[in-house]
Amino acid sequence: MFKEFKEFISKGNVLDMAVGVIIGGAFGKIVTSLVNDIFMPLLGAITGGADFSSKKFIINPAVLDEAGNIITEEAAIKYGSFIQNIVDFLLIAICIFLMTKAVAKMQEKLKKKEEEPVEEEKKPTQEELLAELLESYKTVNKLNDQSEN
Repeated sequence: MFKEFKEFISKGNVLDMAVGVIIGGAFGKIVTSLVNDIFMPLLGAITGGADFSSKKFIINPAVLDEAGNIITEEAAIKYGSFIQNIVDFLLIAICIFLMTKAVAKMQEKLKKKEEEPVEEEKKPTQEELLAELLESYKTVNKLNDQSEN
C-alpha cells in the first residue's frame, strides 16, 4: 500500500495539482484583498458611501439583556456580503480567463515557431572558397607591390 501511495504521489499530475492549489489559494487572497480594499470602497464612494459588506436585511433583531450582552443573535440576510462574493468571483473568473488566453497565445506562438522550417546556414562551395582565397591573395600581392615602390 505504501508503494502504491508513493507511485501516486510522485506522478507529475498530482504535483502539478498541488502547486496549482497552493498558488490558487494565494491568488484568491490577492483577489479578495483587491475586492475588499479597492473595488468595494470605490463602489461605496460611487453609491454615496455605502459599505456593502455590512448591508443586511434584519429578520429578527438580536435580543439583549439589561447589561447589553447578546442573549440571542440576530437573524439577518447579509446581501452585502453576497454582493461582495459575486464581485470576488467575477474578478477571479476574469483573471483566470485572461491568464488562460495569454498562455494559449504563448503556446500558439511556440507551436508556430517549432513548425517553421529552420533554414540552415548556406555553406560556401569549394569554388566560392577558392575564389575568395584568390581575391585575398591578389589583394595581398597588390599591397606588397605598393609597399616595395
